Amino acid sequence: MKKQGIFKSFLIIVIILGIIGVLSPTLFRNLKFGLDLKGGFEVLYEVQGLNGEAVSSDMVTNTYKTMLKRIDVLGVSEPVITIEGDNKIRVQLAGITDAEEARKILSQAANLTFRDTKDQLLMSSDVLHSGGAKVGQDNKGRPAVSLSVKDKDQFYRVTKNVSEMSDNRIVIWLDFDETSGFAKEEAKCGSLGNSKCLSVATVGEGFASDVIIQGNFTQKEVKNLVDLINSGSLPTKLEEISSKTVTASFGMNSLDKTVKAGIVGISLIILLMIVIYHFAGVIASLGMIIYTFLTFAIFWLIGGVLTLPGIAAMLLGIGMAVDANVINFSRIKDELKKGKNFQAAYKAGNKNSLVTIIDSNLTTLLVAVILFIFGESSIKGFATMLMISILVTMFVMVFIARYLLNLFVKTGYFDKRENLFLGIQNKNLKKEEWRKFNFIKSSRVFFAISILLVVLGCVSLGWKGLKLGIDFKGGSSITLHSEKGLQKETIEQDLKKMGYTLSTIEIRDQQTIDLLIEESLSKEQVLETEKHFQEQYQAESDIGVVSNVVKKELIKNAFLSLLLASIGIVIYISMRYKFSYAIGAIVSLLHDAFLIVAVFSILNLEVSSIFVAAILSIIGYSINDTIVLFDRIKENIKEKEKNTIKKKEQLEEFVNMSLRQTFTRSLITTLTTLVPVVCLIFMGAHEIINFNIAMLIGLIAGSYSSICIASQLWYQIEKRTIGKPKKKKWYDEPEELKIKGVNS
Repeated sequence: MKKQGIFKSFLIIVIILGIIGVLSPTLFRNLKFGLDLKGGFEVLYEVQGLNGEAVSSDMVTNTYKTMLKRIDVLGVSEPVITIEGDNKIRVQLAGITDAEEARKILSQAANLTFRDTKDQLLMSSDVLHSGGAKVGQDNKGRPAVSLSVKDKDQFYRVTKNVSEMSDNRIVIWLDFDETSGFAKEEAKCGSLGNSKCLSVATVGEGFASDVIIQGNFTQKEVKNLVDLINSGSLPTKLEEISSKTVTASFGMNSLDKTVKAGIVGISLIILLMIVIYHFAGVIASLGMIIYTFLTFAIFWLIGGVLTLPGIAAMLLGIGMAVDANVINFSRIKDELKKGKNFQAAYKAGNKNSLVTIIDSNLTTLLVAVILFIFGESSIKGFATMLMISILVTMFVMVFIARYLLNLFVKTGYFDKRENLFLGIQNKNLKKEEWRKFNFIKSSRVFFAISILLVVLGCVSLGWKGLKLGIDFKGGSSITLHSEKGLQKETIEQDLKKMGYTLSTIEIRDQQTIDLLIEESLSKEQVLETEKHFQEQYQAESDIGVVSNVVKKELIKNAFLSLLLASIGIVIYISMRYKFSYAIGAIVSLLHDAFLIVAVFSILNLEVSSIFVAAILSIIGYSINDTIVLFDRIKENIKEKEKNTIKKKEQLEEFVNMSLRQTFTRSLITTLTTLVPVVCLIFMGAHEIINFNIAMLIGLIAGSYSSICIASQLWYQIEKRTIGKPKKKKWYDEPEELKIKGVNS
């Protein structure tokens, strides 16, 4: 029976791997890649009133719809266009090669005209009230477009003349193009996604009042036509406030490097898990493969656009997926060391680890949601992938991985083979008393180290400050690449002649140079700069521009993101545990965030918008680590003393015990999460190297602060409450969640 059960279990695994193997090539071929991986053009517009008028949300929406229609003309297969804030529109065109043509088409004012069938101009949008098109009905109750006429005299003269023509039709155009007149477009006229010809109407008489455009329209077609007509009569203009171009070769090179780094990172994690946890590590590795497949599959289903930060978020999610396994395996090991048989230890370990896994992932999810709300462009993509990663982690590691483990455990094959199953050789806790290290008595040393690091950081920030990228100080970034080679001195002289103020210049290699200039280049200057370096050095140019408007918005959103993430974590931990836990957690998170900032100041590394994502990710990851420890402290106190501590020494021992029990787990989790980050630093794309350096610093700081700061502070606060009556909570604490087959 054991052999039969093992065979059936392995057969299920083979089927799962077969399905993933068959579907993966198709899935990855159909993924949408962002312009940082595919090359292309990105621009952020501010919608402004022509004469300083306030811009309404309807105006922004109609402008957005006009731009959607224009993008069709560019032939971009997967454009991304989004409304940001109250009056901004971001356009991302991955794969486009002519940024100049894209700029020209996107930024021109929407132009609505009325023409005859020979393309002669009859009237412009001035004849209508601004936003004067409305959804209406014809005399038979069918959907129709109602036009509010402003210049009724002109409208009457024109319609009267047209009614007397042999071909008495008026053609309504949006952005009329002389190269494709009505003769060419007649068959497509009214097909809103395929032609600039919006509608053609037969005129039987002159009209001196508001009119109805009627036909065999659906309600949706009428609504689209109304929006397009209104966009052509809007008193708005588009001001370019930020832009970025990435050549296709840069994009493909970044994708190639990142994929290779990811494969190496995942392979090393799988190897580590198998070495440490033996057969359970094999199942955990299978869980990571399922996690990776499902994460990409969901991202594809929601139409997500994969970017470099998105891949980094997915690899960070692998670290959290590993953590869920490590928590579970550690709890099973603890139960075995208590003397329980294998089946009982496995069941108890699953039960005890579930709440910890859910708590730790929910706090990280909170940070990801805040990032999504306040992030822009690549930050939003990072947050989306992080949210998907967290949800998939909880599903795969809590349900699928445990289900697969259960299949093998139920066979009874591992009942006397704990080492083969989980890599446990010594079940005697007393023989592991090398872990008798007293963390609490060393708290002064830990605090002194942290204070020293904070002081050094403050000195560096006061002396050197931060090397702010264009996201936070405005300006333009230029990356030049030429196979003929580039000379730093020559480039500096060129920029000076062009009237630009050079902030920094960094040489990647003989063919590639990164520049930062103080000026926010206009679209004309961007084109001139690209042309200059192409003619002089046959160099490809990637140029990013950030104006003061965007800079202020990014700074505000960065501050709000950090503030709200901190408040959210304090509220969650206070409700889930006690306020004293929240104090320890938030101080340790601020400690981690500050250390990242301090190291960036000391090493003079550039701070950009993706740096904020790194800090928030570390906050999410660090709180994950801290909650695992807090869960163990809470559980130990509840189990041993029924929540009643009478002496300071008892409390000290419980904290030390909890730290010893979770110490190995913290080291393994940090190590497995560091692996893909280190691979991305040494093998990945240059564009996100600073993000990964921030993650590296933060992961080390987060592991340290959870063990040496958060728990120590909690102890210092709690020891003052010993002997005092407990305050009743203002809410009912939820009972432990029990899921059949998972933890019960």
